[in-house]
Amino acid sequence: MSLFGAMNTAISGLSAQSGAFGNISDNIANSQTDGFKRIDTNFQDYLTSSTATENTPGSVVAQPAYANNVQGTITQTDSPLNMAISGAGFFAVSKANGTNGNQATFQAQQYFSRDGDFATNSQGYLVNGAGEYLDGWLTDPTTGQINRTGVTPIQVTQSSFNPLPTNNVQLAANLPATPAAGTATAASPVSSEITVYDALGTAHNLVFNWSQNASNDWTVSVNAPDATTPAIGTADIQFGPTTSGNPVGAGTVGQIGSTTGTITSSGYASGQPATMSMTVDFGSGTQTINVGFGNYGSSAGLTQFAGTTYNLQSINQDGVPPGSYSGVSIQKDGSVVVSYNNGQTRTIAQVPIATFNDPNALQRQDGQAFTPTGASGAAIINQANSNGAGNLVLGAVEGSNVDIASQFSHLIVAQQAYTANTKVITTANAMLQSTINMQQ
Repeated sequence: MSLFGAMNTAISGLSAQSGAFGNISDNIANSQTDGFKRIDTNFQDYLTSSTATENTPGSVVAQPAYANNVQGTITQTDSPLNMAISGAGFFAVSKANGTNGNQATFQAQQYFSRDGDFATNSQGYLVNGAGEYLDGWLTDPTTGQINRTGVTPIQVTQSSFNPLPTNNVQLAANLPATPAAGTATAASPVSSEITVYDALGTAHNLVFNWSQNASNDWTVSVNAPDATTPAIGTADIQFGPTTSGNPVGAGTVGQIGSTTGTITSSGYASGQPATMSMTVDFGSGTQTINVGFGNYGSSAGLTQFAGTTYNLQSINQDGVPPGSYSGVSIQKDGSVVVSYNNGQTRTIAQVPIATFNDPNALQRQDGQAFTPTGASGAAIINQANSNGAGNLVLGAVEGSNVDIASQFSHLIVAQQAYTANTKVITTANAMLQSTINMQQ
């Protein structure tokens, strides 16, 4: 029985070393595969019987030991859509199962991968080299908020950016306390222009004419040359506590009043915005434009300090002309941002990272993908760099975690172990032959 047991044990050794050899060959073959995770081999002994006085040869089996949680080398690339995860976690990805009306349809099964060599395909989806579609939290087009209730394949549509009419203007400037002779009068006012946009995205100019009535007292007259009614109206702006009668600092706006035309103002309110509103019609319907001069009593906005000339510091307005798609990029927090040629951007999605209680227990699938198992636990979807999830490294990919030198050393050991098991079988066979020959 011991000879046959020895042969059976050696045969199981051959099978186990063959399994180890297969894992090694898989690792070596995928040493250059992005996101590949190597498979090590553990050997497990099975007993037939073993007591204090007798041991019967058993067998050995090879079991895979997955290294899904071992980081591969991260390498920079020249693609802005490539991503690597530094730390724990996986990208959530989907696999297509067909098309419907030239649009991809997807399997219900959720997959996970570390292969981050993403690029846009012909339909605008972000797809990695294995053909898997990157999933993310999409932005609600109405509210602009990220919807974190589920992940969906991210599609970049090359649409235009719709124009937005100007609703708010912020002006920061200093009116001269002692204007140069012959300027800042009703006959020769100081002029400044502000570009605004109507509902169609067409640019128009608002002309502000500033004339000084008296010390700390100015009138601003607003005109829109191409409006249906060019003369918008006027407002009286007073600076400092003495002239305005309100407790503000010298040279700061203390009151906006005496409005005419379509210009209105709610007047002084301590520490509140100093604004005036106007209604303008550029031919596409009336629109209300609120012009802010900072806060009452604040030096950050419109002021009247020492000087002889008008000093414009900044003008900002919230109108936007129409824009065409110009590109897409990904931010450190995973935000997928589409850029337009009018200088505007729009966040369409955010890339989350999925973590697992035991990533080494994930089920391997084609294309460096994994699916959850009972042992791995369900996916925990988090924003990058939060709750244990790793960081996103932009413009980079994670390579295979296979070390060629280690694999070749394992290969030599497996080869020698395999040869040793064949020697055991040869020796046992010779011993059996000797036993048979004893009968002759």
